[in-house]
Amino acid sequence: MTGLTVDIRELRLAGRVVLGPVAFTVAAGEVVALVGPSGCGKSTLLRLAAGLAHDGLDGAVHWTPAPRRPGVVFQQPRLLPWRTVRQNLAIAGADPALAADLLGRLGLASSADAWASHLSLGMARRLALVRALAIHPDALLLDEPFTSLDEANAVVARTLLLERWHHRPVPTLLVTHDLAEAASLADRVLVLSPGPARLLADHRLPPDAVRRPDAVTGTVAALRGMMAV
Repeated sequence: MTGLTVDIRELRLAGRVVLGPVAFTVAAGEVVALVGPSGCGKSTLLRLAAGLAHDGLDGAVHWTPAPRRPGVVFQQPRLLPWRTVRQNLAIAGADPALAADLLGRLGLASSADAWASHLSLGMARRLALVRALAIHPDALLLDEPFTSLDEANAVVARTLLLERWHHRPVPTLLVTHDLAEAASLADRVLVLSPGPARLLADHRLPPDAVRRPDAVTGTVAALRGMMAV
Protein backbone atom coordinates (compact mmCIF):
# COMPACT_ATOMS: atom_id res chain seq x y z
CA MET A 1 0.00 0.00 0.00
CA THR A 2 1.14 3.52 -0.80
CA GLY A 3 2.46 5.78 1.96
CA LEU A 4 4.14 9.20 2.13
CA THR A 5 7.34 10.06 4.00
CA VAL A 6 8.44 13.67 4.49
CA ASP A 7 11.86 14.43 5.99
CA ILE A 8 12.85 18.03 5.28
CA ARG A 9 15.83 19.63 6.98
CA GLU A 10 15.13 22.90 5.21
CA LEU A 11 13.71 24.38 2.04
CA ARG A 12 15.13 27.61 0.64
CA LEU A 13 13.39 29.86 -1.86
CA ALA A 14 15.26 32.89 -3.21
CA GLY A 15 17.92 32.29 -0.55
CA ARG A 16 15.42 32.38 2.32
CA VAL A 17 14.52 29.41 4.52
CA VAL A 18 10.77 28.84 4.19
CA LEU A 19 10.43 25.34 5.67
CA GLY A 20 12.15 23.08 8.10
CA PRO A 21 12.82 21.06 9.92
CA VAL A 22 9.64 19.09 9.20
CA ALA A 23 9.30 15.31 9.30
CA PHE A 24 6.17 13.17 9.23
CA THR A 25 4.53 10.24 7.48
CA VAL A 26 1.11 9.55 6.01
CA ALA A 27 0.37 5.85 6.18
CA ALA A 28 -1.82 3.87 3.83
CA GLY A 29 -5.45 4.41 4.78
CA GLU A 30 -4.72 7.49 6.89
CA VAL A 31 -5.99 11.07 6.66
CA VAL A 32 -3.50 13.66 7.90
CA ALA A 33 -4.42 17.35 8.12
CA LEU A 34 -1.93 20.22 8.05
CA VAL A 35 -2.89 23.33 10.00
CA GLY A 36 -0.97 26.48 10.84
CA PRO A 37 -0.84 30.24 10.25
CA SER A 38 -1.42 31.60 6.76
CA GLY A 39 1.78 31.65 4.73
CA CYS A 40 3.63 29.21 6.96
CA GLY A 41 4.27 26.68 4.18
CA LYS A 42 1.32 24.28 4.24
CA SER A 43 0.66 24.58 0.51
CA THR A 44 4.37 24.30 -0.23
CA LEU A 45 4.47 20.99 1.63
CA LEU A 46 1.52 19.72 -0.36
CA ARG A 47 3.13 20.74 -3.65
CA LEU A 48 6.27 18.86 -2.64
CA ALA A 49 4.14 15.80 -1.91
CA ALA A 50 2.60 16.22 -5.37
CA GLY A 51 6.05 15.90 -6.90
CA LEU A 52 6.64 19.55 -7.72
CA ALA A 53 10.34 19.75 -6.95
CA HIS A 54 12.22 22.70 -5.49
CA ASP A 55 15.94 23.16 -6.15
CA GLY A 56 16.41 24.52 -2.64
CA LEU A 57 15.19 21.36 -0.90
CA ASP A 58 17.52 19.78 1.63
CA GLY A 59 15.78 16.54 2.51
CA ALA A 60 13.39 14.10 0.91
CA VAL A 61 9.70 13.75 0.14
CA HIS A 62 8.81 10.37 -1.29
CA TRP A 63 6.03 7.84 -1.71
CA THR A 64 6.39 4.08 -1.24
CA PRO A 65 5.38 3.07 -3.84
CA ALA A 66 4.62 6.13 -5.95
CA PRO A 67 0.86 6.57 -6.46
CA ARG A 68 -0.28 5.75 -9.97
CA ARG A 69 -3.46 7.85 -9.85
CA PRO A 70 -3.11 10.64 -7.30
CA GLY A 71 -6.13 12.87 -6.86
CA VAL A 72 -4.92 16.44 -6.37
CA VAL A 73 -6.87 19.59 -5.56
CA PHE A 74 -4.80 22.78 -5.53
CA GLN A 75 -6.03 26.12 -4.19
CA GLN A 76 -6.61 27.19 -7.78
CA PRO A 77 -8.88 24.71 -9.60
CA ARG A 78 -6.46 24.34 -12.55
CA LEU A 79 -9.11 23.46 -15.10
CA LEU A 80 -8.74 23.65 -18.87
CA PRO A 81 -10.83 26.76 -19.59
CA TRP A 82 -11.30 25.92 -23.28
CA ARG A 83 -12.88 22.55 -22.37
CA THR A 84 -16.29 21.76 -20.94
CA VAL A 85 -16.91 20.36 -17.48
CA ARG A 86 -17.46 16.90 -18.95
CA GLN A 87 -14.32 17.14 -21.09
CA ASN A 88 -12.17 18.22 -18.14
CA LEU A 89 -13.26 15.09 -16.30
CA ALA A 90 -12.74 12.82 -19.30
CA ILE A 91 -9.22 14.14 -19.90
CA ALA A 92 -8.35 13.34 -16.28
CA GLY A 93 -9.56 9.77 -16.73
CA ALA A 94 -12.62 10.08 -14.51
CA ASP A 95 -15.07 7.20 -14.22
CA PRO A 96 -18.08 8.53 -16.21
CA ALA A 97 -20.74 7.00 -13.94
CA LEU A 98 -19.04 8.12 -10.73
CA ALA A 99 -18.36 11.58 -12.16
CA ALA A 100 -22.02 11.97 -13.13
CA ASP A 101 -23.12 10.98 -9.63
CA LEU A 102 -20.70 13.40 -7.96
CA LEU A 103 -21.64 16.23 -10.33
CA GLY A 104 -25.29 15.71 -9.47
CA ARG A 105 -24.73 15.68 -5.73
CA LEU A 106 -22.61 18.82 -5.90
CA GLY A 107 -25.14 20.70 -8.02
CA LEU A 108 -23.13 20.66 -11.25
CA ALA A 109 -25.15 18.23 -13.38
CA SER A 110 -26.83 21.01 -15.37
CA SER A 111 -23.40 22.52 -16.10
CA ALA A 112 -21.81 19.36 -17.50
CA ASP A 113 -21.58 20.85 -20.99
CA ALA A 114 -20.64 24.37 -19.87
CA TRP A 115 -17.18 25.74 -20.63
CA ALA A 116 -14.95 25.64 -17.57
CA SER A 117 -14.17 29.32 -18.16
CA HIS A 118 -17.84 30.15 -17.52
CA LEU A 119 -17.94 28.59 -14.05
CA SER A 120 -17.91 30.63 -10.87
CA LEU A 121 -14.97 30.05 -8.53
CA GLY A 122 -17.14 27.96 -6.21
CA MET A 123 -18.34 25.80 -9.11
CA ALA A 124 -14.79 25.40 -10.39
CA ARG A 125 -13.63 24.28 -6.94
CA ARG A 126 -16.44 21.72 -6.77
CA LEU A 127 -15.45 20.44 -10.20
CA ALA A 128 -11.81 20.14 -9.11
CA LEU A 129 -12.92 17.98 -6.18
CA VAL A 130 -15.09 15.82 -8.44
CA ARG A 131 -12.12 15.35 -10.77
CA ALA A 132 -9.88 14.23 -7.89
CA LEU A 133 -12.44 11.76 -6.50
CA ALA A 134 -13.80 10.38 -9.78
CA ILE A 135 -10.49 8.95 -11.02
CA HIS A 136 -10.51 6.28 -8.27
CA PRO A 137 -7.33 7.79 -6.76
CA ASP A 138 -4.75 5.79 -4.86
CA ALA A 139 -3.71 8.91 -2.91
CA LEU A 140 -5.34 12.28 -2.22
CA LEU A 141 -3.63 15.67 -1.86
CA LEU A 142 -6.13 18.39 -1.01
CA ASP A 143 -5.23 22.06 -0.56
CA GLU A 144 -8.14 23.96 1.02
CA PRO A 145 -10.63 21.98 -1.12
CA PHE A 146 -13.73 23.52 0.48
CA THR A 147 -12.69 27.18 0.33
CA SER A 148 -15.12 29.44 -1.60
CA LEU A 149 -17.98 26.97 -1.09
CA ASP A 150 -21.13 28.08 0.67
CA GLU A 151 -21.86 26.10 3.82
CA ALA A 152 -24.47 23.85 2.20
CA ASN A 153 -22.13 22.82 -0.62
CA ALA A 154 -19.21 22.49 1.79
CA VAL A 155 -21.18 20.04 3.94
CA VAL A 156 -22.06 17.95 0.87
CA ALA A 157 -18.46 18.07 -0.37
CA ARG A 158 -17.06 16.91 2.99
CA THR A 159 -19.62 14.12 3.10
CA LEU A 160 -18.67 12.97 -0.40
CA LEU A 161 -14.99 13.01 0.51
CA LEU A 162 -15.61 10.81 3.54
CA GLU A 163 -17.85 8.46 1.55
CA ARG A 164 -15.25 7.99 -1.17
CA TRP A 165 -12.48 7.61 1.40
CA HIS A 166 -14.45 4.92 3.26
CA HIS A 167 -15.09 3.18 -0.06
CA ARG A 168 -11.36 3.18 -0.72
CA PRO A 169 -9.19 4.36 2.21
CA VAL A 170 -6.16 5.96 0.57
CA PRO A 171 -3.38 8.05 2.13
CA THR A 172 -4.70 11.60 2.26
CA LEU A 173 -2.94 14.89 3.01
CA LEU A 174 -5.36 17.73 3.69
CA VAL A 175 -4.33 21.38 4.02
CA THR A 176 -6.91 23.48 5.85
CA HIS A 177 -7.21 26.62 7.97
CA ASP A 178 -10.43 25.28 9.54
CA LEU A 179 -9.61 23.48 12.80
CA ALA A 180 -13.07 21.90 13.06
CA GLU A 181 -12.70 20.61 9.52
CA ALA A 182 -9.32 19.10 10.38
CA ALA A 183 -10.69 17.52 13.55
CA SER A 184 -13.74 16.04 11.81
CA LEU A 185 -11.94 14.65 8.75
CA ALA A 186 -8.47 13.60 9.91
CA ASP A 187 -6.95 10.75 11.87
CA ARG A 188 -4.00 13.00 12.75
CA VAL A 189 -3.55 16.76 12.74
CA LEU A 190 -0.09 18.26 12.24
CA VAL A 191 0.35 21.75 13.67
CA LEU A 192 2.92 23.95 11.93
CA SER A 193 4.63 27.02 13.35
CA PRO A 194 4.73 30.43 11.64
CA GLY A 195 7.22 30.42 8.75
CA PRO A 196 9.73 29.05 8.33
CA ALA A 197 7.41 26.20 9.24
CA ARG A 198 8.47 23.52 11.65
CA LEU A 199 6.34 20.83 13.23
CA LEU A 200 4.92 21.95 16.58
CA ALA A 201 2.67 18.98 17.26
CA ASP A 202 1.41 15.72 15.80
CA HIS A 203 -2.03 15.25 17.35
CA ARG A 204 -3.60 11.82 16.87
CA LEU A 205 -7.32 11.29 17.39
CA PRO A 206 -8.39 7.96 18.88
CA PRO A 207 -10.03 5.88 16.12
CA ASP A 208 -13.39 5.81 17.89
CA ALA A 209 -13.33 9.59 18.40
CA VAL A 210 -12.91 10.64 14.79
CA ARG A 211 -15.91 12.63 13.59
CA ARG A 212 -17.82 12.49 16.91
CA PRO A 213 -19.11 16.01 17.67
CA ASP A 214 -17.84 16.00 21.26
CA ALA A 215 -14.41 14.79 20.16
CA VAL A 216 -14.26 17.47 17.46
CA THR A 217 -14.94 20.21 20.01
CA GLY A 218 -12.23 18.92 22.33
CA THR A 219 -9.74 18.54 19.49
CA VAL A 220 -10.34 22.09 18.27
CA ALA A 221 -9.65 23.44 21.76
CA ALA A 222 -6.47 21.37 22.00
CA LEU A 223 -5.26 22.52 18.57
CA ARG A 224 -5.85 26.17 19.45
CA GLY A 225 -3.70 25.67 22.52
CA MET A 226 -0.92 24.11 20.46
CA MET A 227 -0.99 26.93 17.91
CA ALA A 228 -0.75 29.52 20.69
CA VAL A 229 2.57 28.11 21.91
